[in-house]
Amino acid sequence: MHLQSVDTPQSRTSGAEPDRILIVDDEPTVVRIVTAMLTVSGFEVCSAADASQALRYLQDDPGCGLVLADVMMAGGDGLHLLDCINADYPGMPVVMLTGLDDIRTATSAFRRGAVDYLLKPFNRAQLLAAVDRALDHRQLQRRNLEYRQNLEAIVSARTSRLRAAMRDLERSYDITLEAMGDALDLRDTETEGHSRRVTAYTIALARAIGVDSGQLGIIARGAFLHDIGKIAIPDSILLKPGKLTPDERAIMREHCVRGYEMVRKIPFLREAAEIVYAHQETYNGSGYPRGLRGEEIPLGARVFAVADTLDAITSDRPYRKGRNFAEASLEIARCSGDQFDPKIVEVFLRIPESLWIDLRRRVESGACGVLSIDA
Repeated sequence: MHLQSVDTPQSRTSGAEPDRILIVDDEPTVVRIVTAMLTVSGFEVCSAADASQALRYLQDDPGCGLVLADVMMAGGDGLHLLDCINADYPGMPVVMLTGLDDIRTATSAFRRGAVDYLLKPFNRAQLLAAVDRALDHRQLQRRNLEYRQNLEAIVSARTSRLRAAMRDLERSYDITLEAMGDALDLRDTETEGHSRRVTAYTIALARAIGVDSGQLGIIARGAFLHDIGKIAIPDSILLKPGKLTPDERAIMREHCVRGYEMVRKIPFLREAAEIVYAHQETYNGSGYPRGLRGEEIPLGARVFAVADTLDAITSDRPYRKGRNFAEASLEIARCSGDQFDPKIVEVFLRIPESLWIDLRRRVESGACGVLSIDA
């Protein structure tokens, strides 16, 4: 290899620990000359005679900053070494050295991840320029990695703060909804506490049939607001102690549509509004306001129907005493496939009676957050 007498560039390692470079070549003369060039320029140099020896060195010395590898070696193909380094040591820059002026080999080297390609014989300036480019490439990669990691950390922190803010906002919405539900219960004293109990029952049953947490929140809000449309019903009808006339019954039935129109205008409650709209539909299609049948009825409304009946049967009314949960279960089982979705009834009947008793006690004592799906 011919060397030209040129000025040695000032080493990038001045005042810092020198970069360590691994030379991989089976020609001792080449290794000796390249080592001399790099050592005098302030680099720390080590060498390997073939690919396998180079890989062993890299495994033992993770501090290596650059590899200079011959393309053709008796102990193995330099391009294969390049593949191994890229696979096992991502980010490690590799400069290929060769005595073959072959464009196909050069193209293959770059495609496989080489950062530079030096044709022998080269002079000191060419070598040092290639080394500087390779080390600059490594430094840029490290800075990019640090930037991505810092960016990911910033995004993660901001995402966490955003999620926390969304949870707080969602909770504030739920507090407002609970106040609305309580106001409705106060207006209709006959069903006091009904919204809270039926919501707790609906959540428990929805969870038992495998509803995911996202849908669970929607179903809980729909269940809690199911009667919100009764706010628009005149007191003379809503609070009438006796039997309603056909015209009064028709007005009372409007509460599903009235509630839906009220709730769907709130983006946060748009999906829950579908449960408000369909909570009086029945599985056999005889319900109102649209006469939906089977799975045309939203899942949340089908779950709610069972929970609603459970609470209605087990709660006291001015005209009758509430029955026990065992009797309520028998009535719900009797109406399976008619009023209720049989698959949901099947799951309901597998739930121990003690769960419903405990839920009712917790709701009435205030120990159970009515819209908390984690309760």
